[in-house]
Amino acid sequence: MIRPLVYNRFALLVLVPALLAGCSETPGEISRDTKPFDGIDEAEVIDVGGTEPFWALTIIPHGDGYQAKYSTPELIDGETFSLTRFAGNNGLGFSGDWAGAPVTLALTPGECSDGMSDRTYPYTATLQLDEVTLFGCAHTDAQLFTEGETIP
Repeated sequence: MIRPLVYNRFALLVLVPALLAGCSETPGEISRDTKPFDGIDEAEVIDVGGTEPFWALTIIPHGDGYQAKYSTPELIDGETFSLTRFAGNNGLGFSGDWAGAPVTLALTPGECSDGMSDRTYPYTATLQLDEVTLFGCAHTDAQLFTEGETIP
């Protein structure tokens, strides 16, 4: 009876480290770093926009939170509502409520083109307005877009 117990312990001593080694991070995979995204300062004004359909969202620090102004060609003057900011591992998010509908915005670092200009923006954006998902680009007052080359 002692032999099976010894073999079982030996098997555990060999298998457990082997299994744990399989859990290690591989280059090129998503990082397990738990540090929140800090690429956009809390005081920066964020401009977000998209095409097809055209829309714009400006986020301004306001007191302890943020004010967002959403506009479209049909809503030229825009409408303002409050947002809460939260940082993930690889981007920044905002959530709030506009006219009784939930609003979420995700900003992720990465080159972005609006498809209509030669501008390159430092962030991609996904805006969820209730059941509608809009895609676009973003920049801040400290991290501006860059203009592409103009051809004479």
